[in-house]
Amino acid sequence: MTTDTPATGGAGDDALATAASPIFADSSTERSIPRSWVASWALWDAGGAAFNAVITTFVFTVYLTSSYFISPALVSAQDAEKDASGPAHHAVTGAIAGLSSGLAWGIGIAGIVVAVLAPVLGRRTDGSGRRKLWLGINTGVVVVITALMFFVVGEPSFFLFGVVLVAVGTVFYEIATVNYNAMLVQVSTPKTVGRVSGLGWASGYFGGILLLVIVLVLLASPNGDGTGGILHVTTDQGLNYRLVALVAAVWTLALSIPVLLRVPEAPANRRLPRVGFFASYRLLFRDIAVLWKESRNTVLFLISSALFRDGLVGVFTFGGILAKGTFGFSQSGVIVFAIAANVVAGVSTVLSGRFDDRFGAKPVIVTALVGLVIAGLAVFFLHDAGAIAFWVFGLILCLFVGPAQSASRTFLARVTPAGREGEVFGLYATCGRAVSFVAPLLFALFVALGGAQYWGILGIVLVLLVGLVLLVPVKSPR
Repeated sequence: MTTDTPATGGAGDDALATAASPIFADSSTERSIPRSWVASWALWDAGGAAFNAVITTFVFTVYLTSSYFISPALVSAQDAEKDASGPAHHAVTGAIAGLSSGLAWGIGIAGIVVAVLAPVLGRRTDGSGRRKLWLGINTGVVVVITALMFFVVGEPSFFLFGVVLVAVGTVFYEIATVNYNAMLVQVSTPKTVGRVSGLGWASGYFGGILLLVIVLVLLASPNGDGTGGILHVTTDQGLNYRLVALVAAVWTLALSIPVLLRVPEAPANRRLPRVGFFASYRLLFRDIAVLWKESRNTVLFLISSALFRDGLVGVFTFGGILAKGTFGFSQSGVIVFAIAANVVAGVSTVLSGRFDDRFGAKPVIVTALVGLVIAGLAVFFLHDAGAIAFWVFGLILCLFVGPAQSASRTFLARVTPAGREGEVFGLYATCGRAVSFVAPLLFALFVALGGAQYWGILGIVLVLLVGLVLLVPVKSPR
């Protein structure tokens, strides 16, 4: 990344507290950010793609909710049953639905834990000046948890163990992300924060693409002879999927080291009082009250962004389900579309960073949300057109997802007082987790009301639209 001379300016009406100095407090002086800092910071996002894309989205959770973890007798009965609508088939379908429900409960509980812990832990790292230290500790736990997934043998008795590992890994990954997001201001200036944030998001997309291709080609893709991938690893007891977990752990570890070595630790914020863990909650509630009184603009952004970010997650979460269930994609076709979707999202995110720095984050977010709503409605109304319609408008959806995510992070970075990044990004994570049930619930509700899977698209569009409406009155930071 090129380094720029930062522009002067303050946070204006968006300060969280009168005693806090605005972000980029040294913006009136020449500030040079080494390219190695930016690259090292962005690589962490590429490493995190192992947990995001491989563990919780496309590979390991799919393995965890497969027939490996239901009764072998039930699977045998299904194989012997010629009638595809027979009782054994229905029993297997119900059992797999139960696995999905159990996994969802585990991830939901993890989300509650993150919502409770994120802002307080972020605040404490701000005060101690140990942001990078805790990023390293939390990332290390994610690596260990991911590696332990190798021991989740493909048998029903190991299902709960697998769910616990995914849930615990989710907690530590999300807390690590709070520290990582807070470091954005250490590796950017007011003129480059949009580009740097976009680079980080794009790095995550491209990292996910590369790792997905590696594990699918080497290990995960079925060969039809009881082995997986070009290495022909046996699929007995899910060994090929368990090896994927080991590859993901090594990937995360390798790409997380640069940020810990190259980017210096943030200085401690001496204005934050040093108190015990539980006393931190009392101060947190006090700060939220101050935030509401002095910067309702920031509060409104946190609420609106929580909603539209939940909709953005829904686009990727339910995209594969819709591709297969409504538009007739094969399993391999879904994977090909997923790779293409990540490529489109990654490229558009890199490009949008420059528009962010030139015009501001809010115009980028509004444009992206309008595009998402229009493309989502097109997918809904053209559902009878088949795979071509989904390829065209599904990729248009992905075109806007990354820019909205990246610009949302830079908007918050621009209104956060210096030294309070961990706390505010902790609130950012908490707000997102607090409404993370909305898109899945509305998806399910619209499917139930409409009687067909494609009706769920309207649920996701509605979440994006409400987030957009709440964003409109939010004032852009200077």
